[in-house]
Amino acid sequence: MNHPSLLDLEFHQEFIRRHIGPTTEQQAEMAKILGYDSLEALIDATVPEQIRRREPMDLSGARTEQTVIERLRAMANKNTVLKSYIGTGYHDTYTPAVVQRNVLENPGWYTAYTPYQPEISQGRLEALLTFQQMIMDLTGMELANASMLDEGTAAAEAMTLMQRVNKKNRSAAFIVAEDCHPQTIAVVKTRAEALAIEVIIGDPEVLAGSTDAFGMLLQYPGTYGDVRDLQPLIDRAHANNTLVTVAADIMSLLLLKSPGSQGADVVVGNSQRFGVPMGFGGPHAAFFATRDAYKRSTPGRIIGVSVDRHGKEALRMAMQTREQHIRREKATSNICTAQALLSIMAAFYAMYHGPAGLRRIAERTHRLAGLLANGLSEAGLAPDNAHYFDTLTVTVGDRQQAIVARAVAAGMNLRIIGSDRLGVALDETTRAEDVDQLLAAFTGTAAAHSCRERDDDIASAIPADLQRQVDYLQHPLFNEYQSETEMLRYMRRLEDKDIALNRAMIPLGSCTMKLNATTEMLPVTWPEFAGMHPFAPSDQTAGYQEMLADLEHMLKECTGYDAISLQPNAGSQGEYAGLLAIRRYHRSRGDEQRDICLIPSSAHGTNPASAALAGMRVVIVECDSQGNVDLADLTAKAQKHSTELAAIMITYPSTHGVFEETVVEVCDIVHQHGGQVYVDGANLNALVGVAAPGKFGADVSHLNLHKTFCIPHGGGGPGMGPIGVGAHLQPFLPTNPVVPVPGLAEDNDVISATPWGSASILPISWAYIALMGAEGLTLATKVAILSANYMAHRLQDHYPILYTGHNGTVAHECIIDIRPLKEASGISEEDIAKRLMDFGFHAPTMSFPVAGTLMIEPTESESLAELDRFCDAMITIREEIRAVQEGRLDAKDNPLCNAPHTLADVTADQWEHSYSREQAAYPLPSLRRSKYWPPVNRVDNVYGDRNLMCSCPSIDSYRELEVVLV
Repeated sequence: MNHPSLLDLEFHQEFIRRHIGPTTEQQAEMAKILGYDSLEALIDATVPEQIRRREPMDLSGARTEQTVIERLRAMANKNTVLKSYIGTGYHDTYTPAVVQRNVLENPGWYTAYTPYQPEISQGRLEALLTFQQMIMDLTGMELANASMLDEGTAAAEAMTLMQRVNKKNRSAAFIVAEDCHPQTIAVVKTRAEALAIEVIIGDPEVLAGSTDAFGMLLQYPGTYGDVRDLQPLIDRAHANNTLVTVAADIMSLLLLKSPGSQGADVVVGNSQRFGVPMGFGGPHAAFFATRDAYKRSTPGRIIGVSVDRHGKEALRMAMQTREQHIRREKATSNICTAQALLSIMAAFYAMYHGPAGLRRIAERTHRLAGLLANGLSEAGLAPDNAHYFDTLTVTVGDRQQAIVARAVAAGMNLRIIGSDRLGVALDETTRAEDVDQLLAAFTGTAAAHSCRERDDDIASAIPADLQRQVDYLQHPLFNEYQSETEMLRYMRRLEDKDIALNRAMIPLGSCTMKLNATTEMLPVTWPEFAGMHPFAPSDQTAGYQEMLADLEHMLKECTGYDAISLQPNAGSQGEYAGLLAIRRYHRSRGDEQRDICLIPSSAHGTNPASAALAGMRVVIVECDSQGNVDLADLTAKAQKHSTELAAIMITYPSTHGVFEETVVEVCDIVHQHGGQVYVDGANLNALVGVAAPGKFGADVSHLNLHKTFCIPHGGGGPGMGPIGVGAHLQPFLPTNPVVPVPGLAEDNDVISATPWGSASILPISWAYIALMGAEGLTLATKVAILSANYMAHRLQDHYPILYTGHNGTVAHECIIDIRPLKEASGISEEDIAKRLMDFGFHAPTMSFPVAGTLMIEPTESESLAELDRFCDAMITIREEIRAVQEGRLDAKDNPLCNAPHTLADVTADQWEHSYSREQAAYPLPSLRRSKYWPPVNRVDNVYGDRNLMCSCPSIDSYRELEVVLV
């Protein structure tokens, strides 16, 4: 028998063992407990034969962590990162080292989930609230959300908000200033076209007040750097009942009069230059601020201040039943993912520098721009814009290419505008010596005197009536943490309030909270990946292009599709992109009438919302008693709408956590009536290596890279939602107006502001697939299914399992039904979710897809010990429920209804409950070894919605809370 050489590391599949929690021996034992001779026997009984893969994935074998890092390093070295003066909304920045090491590179921050359970999310909720306060201050608006995906998306969301809230002007026209960033215009046009909104692009000085439109979008400063007084434009627009959105540069707002003070109705932008690397396009936290009157129509997430059950201040996601779940196909937004991790970084950047430090950064940048403008003027190349903040545009005629060549040779990228102009956008990393180099590139000769020698009084290029005083960031949070010691400790205090994957299992069904391995995360902050401008010349991005092409091949093999688009930067955007590709496909065939989208009643709320945004009409298909798509109802509705049928959207395995046996039939029925099949990729972690949607009948899927492919959830973002499509849909994938995607028509849809979405986090998924190989990925899928079935087996005698397949098994998640217990005891699924916090666990997904249930997904990464620890907690809770049922615990005063319990509760002088302090805090002996203490008691959601407050409370509130926690 041949044995691999111990000298050859390539034979050691160490990473697979590290990624997958249960050992090989434990996997076999778990299968036997379930009644199967082997893991393979369980998979055979669970996954329908008709969808099983017939051919293996064409992927390399598993690689070692060292080999993967070496390969990524080789690709990174093929990138050429020059100093970027391209601008267009993306600027180089310095990430404070204390923020990079302790937030961006810290699993306590990046592995946390969206703060739907506020009691165990108080740290990141506080950081997100601080982000909102920062945005409100700088924009001059009354309300801000906790971030958007990118500036283009934020502008598109602003357009639909204005259309919805403008009751005085029902025009279908929307004005876009011609000096908005080109990528923003393209994203807005794509959104508008599907919604039958007419976009009018032109000079706002001409269009404002003279054109009947429900809304208008302005850029401040303009994409070419011009700074102008917006108030006259806004006043004329308002006189014509036109609402106005301003897309603003966040750094400029430190010196420029705020858009809110000039009458703006909505302000959007990107916080990237507040300490977040460009990363070839993302992820970055865009912002969205508006009037308080529009809060019920504001997209995304809003963090608000409420109270807990003892009346102490506590934070929560306000209005957290997002509008797509309430309004579904009538929704104006499908946004589900935010950019929490990046908005937290931007907030900490502002806190670290404080208002005075930020002001100095802005003033220095503006001063350097003034020195550059003076030098250019002396050389006979006066900038086109007399009023500017940090960006100059220069008409250079036929010298354009020569100047660009000199700049590149000196290590600098300029913005090429048309055939005779160049743009130069400075930033906080620009030095006086860089200005000298820029002048030399423009003139062809070194200046007689250096920039530092000419640093005399420079007149401000900002008009006097637009100059802003420091009227922002006055809250103590922005003024007490300029010491790194204090900043470090503050961030640690916030981190300690939260539960993330570095503390415990997060068993959220449909969310796939699996290991985000450290090796996978390392390349994110490498400057060769992090420092790249999204519109850098293609000959400088060879390493990125190689990695992206590799990843596309990997994802095609994992899904069975023919082509991949990496542009959508969230799952919701992937849904939208997939449906738009279907829409274009039908139109290319002359089938403009095909606009019906069939959606099962169990679908996630983003499905009907995405269909509505793609210009489709939604028809609901019923599910049977087992949670499967009702074939009779599907057949009837497909026949009824045969000539209008565009698509069906299904989730597979189903939203109910089972492999539907009839999925091939579902695909066939839709295809017979001319429709396309969209398979939501939320549950792809139950398919990779075992089945491929592109092979069993689907035409398009979005792939949640932040689920199946290990990009971390980041406390509520970033996400990535690329789409895989069949060959017939490939021509209709999204492109970009600045850097067109090769092989696609230039007038294709534009989903995200940059060609490859949040490109800097794509090495995470590349590394995961390379580390696992075909064998590891397939095993991961099988163990995810095994672990879910093991947990269902352990819990089935205590809680009803709501849905199973025909052999009594589940897919990669299971739903336990709490409704009978609630009827018998009064204890609800929310009580169980909050009680789990006392055991140190994040709750499973609550009341989705069925109200009154909990959906549990263990993933393959959790060890058998952790699976058992969670099951032990759930079984203990069941015994507490039984005690309530039998009268041994009071129906109202019990550990479940009062959960979670804080340290302050159990150490208080008075204990007035009918159960013991020990039962409250230590319901299992193992908790004495390691105990997480929720920082607040149960948060009052009703109070928070009735008393909506989305800005930072007084600093005394924080200090009082910290005293309680100590």
